Amino acid sequence: MELKFDEKGLIPAVVQDIDTREVLMVAYMNEESVKKSLETGQTWFYSRSRNALWHKGETSGNTQEIVEIRYDCDADCLLIKVRQKGVACHTGNYSCFYRTLWEGKGEREDLNEVLAKLWQIILDRKQKLPEGSYTAKLFQKGIDKIAQKVGEEAVETVIASKNDDKGELIYEAADLVYHLLVLLAAKDVALGDIAEELKKRFK
Repeated sequence: MELKFDEKGLIPAVVQDIDTREVLMVAYMNEESVKKSLETGQTWFYSRSRNALWHKGETSGNTQEIVEIRYDCDADCLLIKVRQKGVACHTGNYSCFYRTLWEGKGEREDLNEVLAKLWQIILDRKQKLPEGSYTAKLFQKGIDKIAQKVGEEAVETVIASKNDDKGELIYEAADLVYHLLVLLAAKDVALGDIAEELKKRFK
């Protein structure tokens, strides 16, 4: 199916992190930028303000490696799944959608969203190592300490599962997940790598 560009020859593109499924940004593409994206394997967009093509990350180094491009049922919008290098937003935030306009009261946040936010915080702590951050201290102490914490939290989770306190189990399981994420980040293992391995369990 051919893509449907608007009267200005543009089509909106939603860019999504392939690992966390977090929406990173929305931009516009024309036929030429779509072609260059397909040819190079990195995102190219059309700037409406400058009336010119722009290669995402050309000056900042925050490029986007394209994993998959989908189009919607009307063929007038693209969904581009990428592996983001650095941050996507010019403000320094990982995603351009870092502000909340409205949030329903009492609604549980989606697990994918929570993991995506936590993962980005962990990666940020690894890179910047801010003072006073427990996560940063773990990275500074090295893989042996991190692996030790994963083992400790795994044991505590097992112990909690033998008790009747559901809240305790939730608390310890969350601790285990958090420290496991730190371990993965320390070893440069992406969440997408884990996702691909988990798919093999769909039997």
